Amino acid sequence: MAQLKFAEAVRAAMAAELAADDRVIVMGEEVGKLGGVFTTTVGLRDRFGADRVLDTPISENAVVGWGIGAAVEGLRPVVEVMFSDFSLLAMDQIVNLAAKLHYMSNGQFNVPMVIRMPSGGGTNHGPQHSQSLESLFAHIPGLIVALPSNAIDAYWMLRDSIRCDDPVIFLESKYLYFRNSEEVDLEHGPHGFFARVAKAGNDLTVVTAGRMVQRCLEVASDLEAEGISCEVVDLRYIWPLDTTTIAESVSKTGRLVVVHEAVEFCGWGGEVAAWVAEHVFMDLDAPIARVGAARVPIPFGAPLEDEVIPTADRIAVSLRAMARY
Repeated sequence: MAQLKFAEAVRAAMAAELAADDRVIVMGEEVGKLGGVFTTTVGLRDRFGADRVLDTPISENAVVGWGIGAAVEGLRPVVEVMFSDFSLLAMDQIVNLAAKLHYMSNGQFNVPMVIRMPSGGGTNHGPQHSQSLESLFAHIPGLIVALPSNAIDAYWMLRDSIRCDDPVIFLESKYLYFRNSEEVDLEHGPHGFFARVAKAGNDLTVVTAGRMVQRCLEVASDLEAEGISCEVVDLRYIWPLDTTTIAESVSKTGRLVVVHEAVEFCGWGGEVAAWVAEHVFMDLDAPIARVGAARVPIPFGAPLEDEVIPTADRIAVSLRAMARY
């Protein structure tokens, strides 16, 4: 077992895959000599060389395009975009090339590439560095969208993503990078594109992902003292969506609240709600509720951000109302 923070788990996963497969390369702005602005690539260039851990120009469109070309030619690039917000500069490459090449070539080409991106709020980086864009990527056919919520998943989900033959959007919460250390088994861990039940419960189901998992678990723990038993489902991947785990939980509890850091309007929570309403409707005992970010830019400063992104208090209010329904 290794005691790792989230950022350290990301680094360990890349190191393990670089060591295991000569086709794996890491590229991005300041990932080499500096070791990444969030320290996720510290020491990798010294260990694996500058030809496998490559500093790139400040051009997200070019970096992602370079990664796509390398992937098509047989490498397994891990491309870091410094902030997920900056991926918007490379959306043509991501949407019209990475996501479509396998389909357009009738299966002749694969794009085994991971695009790693620090994402979300909680670190006072303001409107252009704090967005949660997973709903945009989940909308695009051909992309896998990963949102790990803890160090164990950061390690094993990234290793699985690097080994995947399809392009993976790997969104890492900046807020979680340097939080509590966790014991991570570097030899055996969870594999596969599925959700996990982070906390079992009987009264209502909370479906969430990313850093909201920890917030929902804290709220669920507090509500236990009030006699409210919440089952917390950590999706882990927005696509593919593990509808089996969602259905099993909702069928047991009869109630569903979806919580996410992304903007609530047109957010991925609406897709979860729609799927449950269509396929598990007869098991529902209450209307489905959603808790997401307000449809405004993320402001600077924790007090203002708390007016936008779901707080523990807002989540608790929704869960209590659902339990009472």
